[in-house]
Amino acid sequence: MAIVQEFKEFIMRGNVIDLAVGLVVGTAFSGIVKSLVDDVIMPPIGILIGGVDFSNLFITLKDGTPAPEAGYATLQAAQAAGAVTLNIGLFINTVISFLIIAAAIFMVIKGINKLKKEAPAVEEAPAEPSEEILLLREIRDSLKK
Repeated sequence: MAIVQEFKEFIMRGNVIDLAVGLVVGTAFSGIVKSLVDDVIMPPIGILIGGVDFSNLFITLKDGTPAPEAGYATLQAAQAAGAVTLNIGLFINTVISFLIIAAAIFMVIKGINKLKKEAPAVEEAPAEPSEEILLLREIRDSLKK
């Protein structure tokens, strides 16, 4: 019974719940970034460098059966034939996705840190001395005279 209570307290801690929410949001964000890279960024880059479709940029290490005479037209065709491929284009897409996610996280962290920075401390005017201090000063000044 005690272990169940301890587990419940562990799960209900703020850090665990924050981590779970971050994981769910991160997973959804990852899907958005993947679509951004695959569907928006990579097509224009492919056109700029000569019409290369990065998702179909691969090297055939071993032909499948039946082995084509002119090579495989797409990565899917090579995989369907059982060919062993080195998927360079998919790797490039993954690296670009990572860089976009890293940049987005950097911007979020930078914004959070900017919000966390304390405003410059406003120097407060010194508090008025107590009546005892004022009285002692008067006595001191009288003795000096």
